[in-house]
Amino acid sequence: MSHTHPRTDRSTAGQTVATAAVGLRCLSRFVSEGRATVRRMEITHLQPAGLVVSPAFSHVAVVPPGATTIYVGGQNGVDDTGAVVSADAAEQAVRAVENVAVALEAVGATLADVVQWTVLIAADADLGAAYGAVAPRLARPGAPPLVTAALVSGFGVPGALIEVSAIAAVLRD
Repeated sequence: MSHTHPRTDRSTAGQTVATAAVGLRCLSRFVSEGRATVRRMEITHLQPAGLVVSPAFSHVAVVPPGATTIYVGGQNGVDDTGAVVSADAAEQAVRAVENVAVALEAVGATLADVVQWTVLIAADADLGAAYGAVAPRLARPGAPPLVTAALVSGFGVPGALIEVSAIAAVLRD
């Protein structure tokens, strides 16, 4: 569930600047290894006045004190043996995001807990197909997460067309 919190700031020139902050509630999850639970928390995503407003990304995220930060390293569109799943950018993109979900699940988190995505796509790949295939999985109610995307000349995994990494945050008991 998301909540919008309008906020008004005063600039040094005395002008009023309105900023929309959208808080995102992270769902409770169970971590079997440590028997810890993940509690709800509010992450504030901002699209400040003076910066472009996009439905695809926010500019700032504020994680509350006490949150555990989870870093997921770059995931390619490979299966559990390391083989590239397809020569198709869209299929690789879907699998790369699925691999992030598997990594997050291992620590009791979900894609909904992601604060920031980094998406690297091979310069010769079909960008529209790759992004179109994963955009629904990255989307959520309220403001979108932070997203950094870049076209690159290649990856360390032969045949890979995409690499996705993520930073997530959860509160633990």
